[in-house]
Amino acid sequence: MADFFDSMTDKHIAFIEKQPMFFVATAAADGRINLSPKGYDSFEVLDANRVAYLDLGGSGNETHAHLVADGRITIMFNNFANPALILRLYGTGKPVLPQDEGWDELAAHFDILPGTRQIFDISVDNVQTSCGWGVPHMELKAERETLVRYHRQSDPEAWMEKTAGRVKSIDGLPTRATDRYFGEP
Repeated sequence: MADFFDSMTDKHIAFIEKQPMFFVATAAADGRINLSPKGYDSFEVLDANRVAYLDLGGSGNETHAHLVADGRITIMFNNFANPALILRLYGTGKPVLPQDEGWDELAAHFDILPGTRQIFDISVDNVQTSCGWGVPHMELKAERETLVRYHRQSDPEAWMEKTAGRVKSIDGLPTRATDRYFGEP
């Protein structure tokens, strides 16, 4: 049975803080639905109705494109241990790039990682919890350092040149490239 809340409770926030990963889902009116797993220490609860997460450059920038086009976002956390629980945050979000107003305020909540592209600022409209009884037990072995290591070793000029040209999603929706290189912090 699912329970709905208008905002995150202290219990929800404590649950979120214990999870080593989360999933992000977005969509625009046309095109693919994007669902991405996220790791690292990249998620922050800012208040009972506002969260943010640090986004590193990867294979695409669909979340950015979808939030600009539509704004809707769902974030899901699973407890792979006991007690079984799934928690979803429904809301609207926007990408905040290093050159944008509001970057410094958001960035102060994070340790900026190599490859940081943007921070997603999300207003939470609704929180849902459900049983999670169908989710398997799993244990975190370790974070993968591959993405951070890749960005740390990238040549700054080559990285800026490569990412400057990435201004469309896989469905052709517009995105914006960062104006800063985040290699070794």
